[in-house]
Amino acid sequence: MSAILVVDDVPAMAEQYAYDLKRVGGYDALVAHSGREALDLLEREVVDCVILDLEMPGMDGFEVLRAMQRRGFQVPVLVYTGTGNYARCTEAIRLGARSFIDKAEPMERVVQEVEHALEQQRLTGQLAVLRDRLESEAPLVGASPAMQHLKDAIGRVAKIPSPVLVVGESGSGKELVARELHRRGATPTGPFIALNAAAIPENLVEDELFGHERGAFTGAATLRTGAFEAASGGTLFLDEIGELPLAAQAKLLRVIEQRQITRLGGNRTVAVSARVVAATNRDLEAEVRAGRFREDVYYRLNVHVVRVPALRERLSDVPALVEHLLASTCARFGVRPKTVDPGALDCLMRYDWTRNNVRELRNVVERMIIATDSEAIGVEDIPADIREGAGPQRTPTGTVPSTFQALKAEAERQIIVAALEQNNWHITRTAQALGLADHASLLKIMRRHNISRG
Repeated sequence: MSAILVVDDVPAMAEQYAYDLKRVGGYDALVAHSGREALDLLEREVVDCVILDLEMPGMDGFEVLRAMQRRGFQVPVLVYTGTGNYARCTEAIRLGARSFIDKAEPMERVVQEVEHALEQQRLTGQLAVLRDRLESEAPLVGASPAMQHLKDAIGRVAKIPSPVLVVGESGSGKELVARELHRRGATPTGPFIALNAAAIPENLVEDELFGHERGAFTGAATLRTGAFEAASGGTLFLDEIGELPLAAQAKLLRVIEQRQITRLGGNRTVAVSARVVAATNRDLEAEVRAGRFREDVYYRLNVHVVRVPALRERLSDVPALVEHLLASTCARFGVRPKTVDPGALDCLMRYDWTRNNVRELRNVVERMIIATDSEAIGVEDIPADIREGAGPQRTPTGTVPSTFQALKAEAERQIIVAALEQNNWHITRTAQALGLADHASLLKIMRRHNISRG
């Protein structure tokens, strides 16, 4: 339920407006009888829209708007007036008000204006979410058997509102998987809030998750909403969940089960509807045995587990990843697009990327772009440590794919992709180089492994 704050120095007017807003629009209405009281309420309460009287003694509506700008309140404001002086309303809009209404307007019209302001605010939030998604490093690139298995797993659990545990090595793309779960989930236009538990000091974890009330501790001058409230109606991604302190784990379990939080320093509960996606590169079962992770939290999170394969388990995806990273990095640097020679791609496909997976590959691509002025990146432009670490062609290692058939499929896919790159994707020449009967045989194999230049 949206909360509307009515600010008017005439108590009867403010109370009547609040009553009618609740009756006609179904809003939770708050009242302030002065500008200073309004600012104090905005610091203590979560408010979705403000209806502000311009003509008030002391701090008038104009000064309230200026103070809201200074304090960074991102709340839509509708100004209303009974004087009919619309020039002053226009001045208020220049100070940040969303629109203006006359006090004589019927409440149905006021509710329409409030709904319009709330919808604009929602669209602004959705735009920010989409912009954040577009600016993320890479989508889920690749069509190897391991990536097909991952995409199938995402498709199975994306629309289920239960928590999901994403496991995988550092740099393998766990946050990208979380974003894909959000994009394909039940509330893709809702917020996506990412919080890295390992990057937060232990004494601030609960504040970051649940927020605090004004005066909860020294320095808490204003109300602060936490990540759960910010993600309500969308997805909360808790990265490095294994680093979460035990005390915070207990509160996290309660929030997941009861779908409500209590801010630090407060005694009232706030309903939240965020879907939790957690990620870790740790063995949480071992952490439970060692007493560093709560067993009840682990079993609440691992109902749906999505495993992200290491890059060495899908080396046939390296050419597609390099192509994507080259295009996005060149665009970000403002340089002309570059290509990678087949020999350089072959070298990159023979490196196992154990240190940081796709993140390491992304850094190597960036270094190669900077290292050469030519449009084609050759073997000599690959960092020396990568060249020296690239061994002979070998069967991919790792725990997944674990079956003989899966290992065979990935090895065959690597051979086909490498041969196509060496022959500039000329189908007939590649078929001849591989000793196949004709180009139709190669096309059949490519279809079986979902291989295409795009």
